[in-house]
Amino acid sequence: MVYLMLALGLFLLVYGGNMLVDGSVVVAKKMGLSSLVIGLVLVGFGTSTPELLASLISVYKGSNGIAVGNVIGSNIANILLVLGLAALVHPIQIDIKDFKRDGVVLMVASLMVLGASFLGIINRLMGLVFVLVLMGYVYYCYKTDKKNHQDEIEIPQNTLSLPKALFKSIIGIALTMLGAKFLIDNAITLARLWGVSEAVIGLTIVAVGTSLPELTASVIASIKKENGVAFGNVVGSNIYNALFILGTVALLLPIKIDASMQIDSLIMLLVASVLTGIAFWKKEFSRSVGLLFVLSYIGYVFYLF
Repeated sequence: MVYLMLALGLFLLVYGGNMLVDGSVVVAKKMGLSSLVIGLVLVGFGTSTPELLASLISVYKGSNGIAVGNVIGSNIANILLVLGLAALVHPIQIDIKDFKRDGVVLMVASLMVLGASFLGIINRLMGLVFVLVLMGYVYYCYKTDKKNHQDEIEIPQNTLSLPKALFKSIIGIALTMLGAKFLIDNAITLARLWGVSEAVIGLTIVAVGTSLPELTASVIASIKKENGVAFGNVVGSNIYNALFILGTVALLLPIKIDASMQIDSLIMLLVASVLTGIAFWKKEFSRSVGLLFVLSYIGYVFYLF
């Protein structure tokens, strides 16, 4: 039964991810937006829902370290593992004109989390600032992208209507999240049957598990050569994780951050800096860069041990 549920989880991830990418690309074109912004907003934010739920539950249970660690760990996994695997599938070209805006916000968000880790707390006022920064960014994305790309985007004949495409995207998000839950729950059960320790389960299955929707969406987008969705999904998820998840949780209940998170916050900032540097310098994430990212993530997991 465990193996059957694992297979079902994998199927839902792939099927849902395919629906999400197809629907979101149509939504982008219908709204006169680039696939990068849809990757940032719809796909990126939608696939970060598991992190939001996990962080909210953790804080209410008094496990602040899990809530903050979940965000920081997911952001590191998104760049090194998710983007790395997507680049291994197909090299990802970067639109520098758009990334000048998004790269700055990614770095600002990472610095805000680093600053909070050294202060040792994210109080309600800080949480409000986090959320307002995100809202301002999303609004600015929408306005500038619609203006810059409206004349460039061609809408193919016989595509879905906007409501149907949006519905397809939302169903895709729901299926990827359900698939991720099946996969995580049954992988944990299987790991326990095999005698794997709780620590190993937490560092591997659970840590990667909340990033499975991002991983699925980016890899499928890469296969379909939708570079904007594949790359925007990672950048959008990281911005959303840092600003909206931590901001929203802190508004409900202030988050205390253990000093041990400072090193991981620095690693998160370093990884974001590397992503930004490669995007501006090479304008492409090649397969060799993807391999380097994946190997770096494996190294990071060994460091956690």
